[in-house]
Amino acid sequence: MNDDLDERVYEQVYVGNAGVDGALDHGWLLGHFKPPGDPRHSDDVEIKWGVHPQGDERAQWVQGEARTALLVLISGRFRVELPGRSVLLAEPGDYVVWGKGVDHSWRAEEPSTVLTVRWPSVPGYRVE
Repeated sequence: MNDDLDERVYEQVYVGNAGVDGALDHGWLLGHFKPPGDPRHSDDVEIKWGVHPQGDERAQWVQGEARTALLVLISGRFRVELPGRSVLLAEPGDYVVWGKGVDHSWRAEEPSTVLTVRWPSVPGYRVE
């Protein structure tokens, strides 16, 4: 096999662990915030492995949301607050999807792990 081709393929592959890698960047595994050239860099989508202790909650509501989001419960009990609606994710695999323009917040009712996929990947939503 061609060694140059092997090297290019190798550079386009990243193997990791969501818990380990996520802990290094507030849970974020993939998105615009990863360095260009890194296979995890994307302007199209963001993926987060969120590990939340009981009582953890978003510091403030996201307003003017410009992305569509999918949040899937891996473990625990996790509540997503949407305008006029509160969604409880209680069983592994429970999920909620909301579209552009839907403000939101969240709270971990038990220690929880959630997988979030948002698209497109745009800067400006991090709350320290």
